[in-house]
Amino acid sequence: MKIALISDGIYPYVIGGMQKHSASIGVELVKLGFSVDLYHFVYKSNSIPTIEDVNKFHFNSTKGFNKIYCSYFPTSLRFPGHYLWNSFRYSKWVYNTINYNNNKYDFIYSKGFSSWKLLQRRKDLKYKSKIGIKFHGYEMYQAAPSFKIKIQHFVLRPFVKMINKKADYIFSYGGKITSIIKDLNINPNKIIELSSGISESWLINKKIDLKNDKLKILFIGRNERRKAYSEICDAINLFKNHNLEFHFIGPIPINKQITSDIHKIIYYGSVNDEQEKKNIFDKCDILLCPSYSEGMPNVILEAMSRGLIIIATDVGATSVLVNQDNGILLRNNTPFHIKEAIKYLISLDSKNLIYMKKNSIKKIKSYFIWNKLRKQIFDTLHRIVN
Repeated sequence: MKIALISDGIYPYVIGGMQKHSASIGVELVKLGFSVDLYHFVYKSNSIPTIEDVNKFHFNSTKGFNKIYCSYFPTSLRFPGHYLWNSFRYSKWVYNTINYNNNKYDFIYSKGFSSWKLLQRRKDLKYKSKIGIKFHGYEMYQAAPSFKIKIQHFVLRPFVKMINKKADYIFSYGGKITSIIKDLNINPNKIIELSSGISESWLINKKIDLKNDKLKILFIGRNERRKAYSEICDAINLFKNHNLEFHFIGPIPINKQITSDIHKIIYYGSVNDEQEKKNIFDKCDILLCPSYSEGMPNVILEAMSRGLIIIATDVGATSVLVNQDNGILLRNNTPFHIKEAIKYLISLDSKNLIYMKKNSIKKIKSYFIWNKLRKQIFDTLHRIVN
């Protein structure tokens, strides 16, 4: 089977959860024996990687993507809707590239707005292919942390709905994301639930214990409203009688970093080396992910694989990963609710905490290792193509 993977960038050339998933799903499709052509972009501040660069990074064998097409993401003056406009321009490049090369595919798997033009002009394609689309978390239908972002969400919604309506299939991580898609009046038969996964190499092989004299809490992300970094900082300041330790991974500007006379606070900056990231996970006990909106966060998958307890907002597909056995699902991500969740975990004895940490690993082993997801991916693609 020949497949086109049309992405909104892939890791490590574009950084983000969506880009990590694009890279992972592409690698898994190749490992399943499919012939995969990759379409992706980089930003103009970076050079365009060669097919040798991409395949060398993602594969340890002679396997790799069959062909790779890459462009710079279009830029323009900033105006209301400039992101949509440039996303459409990128989708136009995808359409023209496929048509110009007369590329024939059994299936097209596309991320975000990347198949917009293909779906709009699919009757003009030289070769008709079924098209499946995936919007990572449908954030535009989730809670907005500010009025400005709420307006941006409203602008995006009609275009997202249109693309969903035109696609043959819509991929969902499950949880509340499936509910969002159904609320768009999409035929349920078009919705395919496929969870994300993680490499088996992420599973910790050390004994799970509480070696710390105090619980260590980790946040991974950018300083952006959607990730609720400011709510975490405010929650830390609410603790007056506890000596806690907080670790932060991500490009947090120095002027946004907080200090405390009570708590130990460590900022690592961006960490791209996988082993270094694992080492930081292994120092910690709890992952904080109190976002306003999410898909199926890679950071939660990574943290669970290293035996961390999860505190996350009940958004997107986080409920597929987190329950009372391995963490706390927040109904509200105010500083008070974040503080109370941390306070509850502090109150538990070591036996219960170790139980929760082990359940995180057990859940990853049982359901979210790519090796175990491959058959579902293989069977799904053959079912919808044949």
